[in-house]
Amino acid sequence: MEVQRMEKVSCIELTPANMADYGVCGYKDAQKHKELREKINWYERYYPKGLRIKALMVSGSNQGMIEYIPGRYAHRPVLAEAYLFIHCLFVGFKKEYKGRGYASLLLETCIQEARDQHLAGVAVVTRKGSFMADAAIFLKHGFEVVDKAAPDFSLLALTFDEKTERPSFRKEVLTDLSAYQEGLTIMRSVQCPYTEKNVHAIMDSAINTHHLETRLIDLNTADAAQHNPSPFGSFCLIYKGKVISYHPISQTRFETIIQSIK
Repeated sequence: MEVQRMEKVSCIELTPANMADYGVCGYKDAQKHKELREKINWYERYYPKGLRIKALMVSGSNQGMIEYIPGRYAHRPVLAEAYLFIHCLFVGFKKEYKGRGYASLLLETCIQEARDQHLAGVAVVTRKGSFMADAAIFLKHGFEVVDKAAPDFSLLALTFDEKTERPSFRKEVLTDLSAYQEGLTIMRSVQCPYTEKNVHAIMDSAINTHHLETRLIDLNTADAAQHNPSPFGSFCLIYKGKVISYHPISQTRFETIIQSIK
């Protein structure tokens, strides 16, 4: 499928077969990047369930993307089964492509698809800062804040039918850390390819430098991601029962955090 707004700008639907041709999240070489290979394998599993990624192509260059999935398969700790759920919305690997309305183009394709599927609406988790889209673009398109989670996450929804129950965070998942009281727990999903490299560097540092009891939990299903105590869904770093990072971080950042709390 291709949606055109003007010459040389198009929204291309990625498939498991063509993802390696276009790349995703800045990764372009499947032979070189394990991150891309894992993303393709994950996409192949969830594509039949309704997962879609649309790439923004500007003059033949991939400059953004939107990723969304039926709410029952959302890789976030949310209840949003009647909604189409956005995992990622990003535009502008090059700064000159920001602020041109391209994010709206991608978002509009998702909203229209939700309408075509007769769903209740579209939902998304937002946060200021890295790795998540800011709420502003969604508020501009009629979304409203329907729930919040610590420390600074918001769940937004665009609801087509006012009678439909609004999405919500899984509060019991976000607040119950009783299973993670010992040592360091790293949770990650290949949904976010940025977790791959840094996770192994963090594990090496935790085990060999800081001599911490360390375990890695692969969130390899939607249900597992929905039971992640971080609203980010695809990553969480927990030390002795406390979340010390809600989103992917570098090994250097991990060193700074762990030295301050040990």
